[in-house]
Amino acid sequence: MSRILMPLAAGYKLVTALRGTAYRRGLLKTRRLSRPVVSVGNLTAGGTGKTPLVAYVAELLVKRGLKPSILTRGYRRQSTEKLIAVEPAAERAPDARQIGDEPALLARKLPQVPIIVSADRYRAGRMAESRFNADVHILDDGFQHWALAREVDIVVLDVTQNLSRARLLPVGRLREPLEALQRAGMIILSRTELADPAPVESLVRKIAPQAKVFHAATRLCELVDVNSGRIYPAGAYQGEPVYAFCGIGNPQAFFDDLKAWGFSVAGQRTFRDHHRYGAMDQRHLTLAVRELPGLRACFTTEKDAQNLRDVFRGTSEIPVLSCTIRAEVREAEAFESELDEQLRLAKATG
Repeated sequence: MSRILMPLAAGYKLVTALRGTAYRRGLLKTRRLSRPVVSVGNLTAGGTGKTPLVAYVAELLVKRGLKPSILTRGYRRQSTEKLIAVEPAAERAPDARQIGDEPALLARKLPQVPIIVSADRYRAGRMAESRFNADVHILDDGFQHWALAREVDIVVLDVTQNLSRARLLPVGRLREPLEALQRAGMIILSRTELADPAPVESLVRKIAPQAKVFHAATRLCELVDVNSGRIYPAGAYQGEPVYAFCGIGNPQAFFDDLKAWGFSVAGQRTFRDHHRYGAMDQRHLTLAVRELPGLRACFTTEKDAQNLRDVFRGTSEIPVLSCTIRAEVREAEAFESELDEQLRLAKATG
């Protein structure tokens, strides 16, 4: 199959190169907002652990006394509105069907940060500046979004993925050739709790010696019942048989994390990324659980929980728990200093 798709990958590479050249030469317009933009993006098509790092950067900027906004596309949202503002509120729980599961998740994690959902990130940023007085923007999944200028480019790479053998879409998951990393100012190697980062780091340092490299891991904070909202400590159900399911870009990383956190995964199932769960999924999962007697709970991700509204309400025989996680950068102080420095330079030259 990959050989059949190779011509398509070659065409994709050509189109990507021509698009980048058109923006660099001014044939296509790159617009600049009044306030600096920090992009947190991927080189691959999802599944790198980017969203927790968007939250990490936002929390860091808030701690610095800044007023960030998050500009996001809202992938696979049902709403046809071209611009949606999720206003700051202490208890906000927007519908993932209307704004997308990742913006809905970020809204719950960061109640004080305005989130603007739009394909036109420049228009979203203008709204954030005028309506919420944002003084810095986080461009979610922005590494390939040439239409908006950014002052800081952070790229997240998953160390559980073999980049040296990665191929361009549609053969593989690369959105751009590896050489695109030369545009990055900072690179975060994610999921270092699951794999040795050395092979990916060595490759990155050869391709993009100018980029500052940091290491991040995923920490389990607590478990939340998707029906009742009851909170369990992270250690609840450790060593007991559980069933796991998810619809994310790299499902194996979630299953591996569960095992690393001390859970006994007796069964598992994957769905496509951003999957919207319905009654049929509920029935299939219930049957799967019944076939594995002795299970104590079902585990899923925070992102999946946004797409599980009322699916299991009143029907689940065992608790359905989402894993609240947090990204942690090992070189936290150095990362903060580098981000501060790049924003300072942007302000001085802006």
